[in-house]
Amino acid sequence: MRPRLIAVSALALLALAWFGLHWARNREARAPSAGADSTTAGVRSVRLYFAAPSGASLVGEPREVVEAATLHERVVGLVAELDRGPRGGGVAALPAGTAALHVFLDEHGLLTLDLSRAFQQGFRGGSGAEYLAIASLVRTLSANLPEVKRVLIVCGGRPIVTLGGHLPLDQPLDVNDWP
Repeated sequence: MRPRLIAVSALALLALAWFGLHWARNREARAPSAGADSTTAGVRSVRLYFAAPSGASLVGEPREVVEAATLHERVVGLVAELDRGPRGGGVAALPAGTAALHVFLDEHGLLTLDLSRAFQQGFRGGSGAEYLAIASLVRTLSANLPEVKRVLIVCGGRPIVTLGGHLPLDQPLDVNDWP
């Protein structure tokens, strides 16, 4: 009986050692490289704008995002980050589910931004909430895309006159008007 117990114990120890070694190797493979920086890792710093808790203004929040190759991917990523909401002390200003569908930038700096219908259909609020939603978009885009001078917002491929009835959206918005 004793030799059998020794053999089973030895097998159990070998199995534990094998699992421990495997676990350690997998852990090393998953660990990020200590020497990686934003240039080699494809990460970019951006500044997002969310509503202040008081609802009276916007607050900026720095964030690291994956570097995007095209303008379309950059805009889609910025709007997605706004939709995810703040990580700090701000409050989400966009209606939940808002996403950038299509993006077009002309040679004069006019960015036409086609947003999902959730932007218009999910909006609930008054003039202050409307201002903060539009300002959040315009300020975030202009802060991270210096080539953007004006923004025209459309939803689901169709022009919209206003989001909540207070601000006209049927004309391009000059980024300098949204400090």
